[in-house]
Amino acid sequence: VIQTSWRRLRNNRSELFLTFIVPMVFFSIFALIFGSRDASSSTPKIKVAISNEWPSELSNRTIALLQEQRSLRISEVASKSNGHTIDSISVSRLSAEDLVRRGMVSAAVVFTKPNPNTPIDGSAEVEILTDSFDQVASQVLTAVVQRAVMTANAEITKAKSTSNLSTPTTSTGDNGVSRAGYSTVVSQPMNIPQPPTIATVDIIGGKKANPVIAMYAAGIAVMFLLFSATTASGSLLEERENSTLDRLLCSRLNMDQLLLGKWAYLTIIGSLQMTLMFLWGAIVFGIDLQHHVEGFIAMTIVTAGAASSFALMLAALCKSRMQLGWVSTIVILTMSALGGSMVPRYLMSESIQKAGLWTFNAWALDGYNKIFWRELPLKDIGLELAVLAASGFVFIVAARVFAIRWERS
Repeated sequence: VIQTSWRRLRNNRSELFLTFIVPMVFFSIFALIFGSRDASSSTPKIKVAISNEWPSELSNRTIALLQEQRSLRISEVASKSNGHTIDSISVSRLSAEDLVRRGMVSAAVVFTKPNPNTPIDGSAEVEILTDSFDQVASQVLTAVVQRAVMTANAEITKAKSTSNLSTPTTSTGDNGVSRAGYSTVVSQPMNIPQPPTIATVDIIGGKKANPVIAMYAAGIAVMFLLFSATTASGSLLEERENSTLDRLLCSRLNMDQLLLGKWAYLTIIGSLQMTLMFLWGAIVFGIDLQHHVEGFIAMTIVTAGAASSFALMLAALCKSRMQLGWVSTIVILTMSALGGSMVPRYLMSESIQKAGLWTFNAWALDGYNKIFWRELPLKDIGLELAVLAASGFVFIVAARVFAIRWERS
């Protein structure tokens, strides 16, 4: 039995690939995702915005220290000049909040008017506007800001602290001879700043009843949409194997009509699948679907259409349903890992995040997250819709090119 099973495995390339190669491939993918964070050169920088609405010696020095941090990237969107002075990078609090809400920065540091009941020297209070979608960035930035504030406060305190100044004096001795000496002048400390209060404000997730579900619902939905569409597209290969495809092409039906018909069917089924999943999430887990119907419909139709085109391309590329099974499993799991369906993209290095933009999942997840997490209007997901629509068109054209061999045979 062992001998027979081994021979069967040795002669089955797809099973050999799935048994020995695929585990190493996915080990490498996750090693790149998490292992690269140990290298400081590849660790993703936290993009932040600065708002200095109450300038003071303490706030200016704190901002200067934040600019020196290698782990931070001051938002270029806020800068209107080529320099990196405090005035050129500072924006209003409303602008900083809008940048965080739109996902253009991970967080914002705001220096606001101090509490009048606090007996300090007029130094600004500090607010950290966070987006709990990126849970790592908010925690790291809070620690960095606290350290910068303490360092700035210590430097200013040391500069204004009591100093002993020796000044030359002249005195007359008992013998009438003048003698030179020194007297110590002690200056009293004045306006020594006290550490300001640092408050963290979650401007997006704090308003949601179940923020974790709203964050990850799209990732699971898109991944299983790809799996279901690819499985259904296997009917094209079954029709090829049992000669049904030959009989269809001998009728009035041509290959263009066949592919478009299957694409329309897969798009309808995929849209129904996504709708059912989000309805279940709304009923059971409290996803706010009723206030985002317009954006949800637009993203669902375009996403389902692109997934259907991708599934048909894989089916036209493969020679058998078995081959389609293992090829689609490898490709979809790889896309899901790099695109954010399995691991949040903010945990990845910058190079892996850029590589993820070449996957289907990344753009679909960004679109759904803008609707359900950031609650942005339909016009703000135009880029995601355009990329997915263009991808769907490219995939269906590729499927038609690969299907030429069936017409020739």
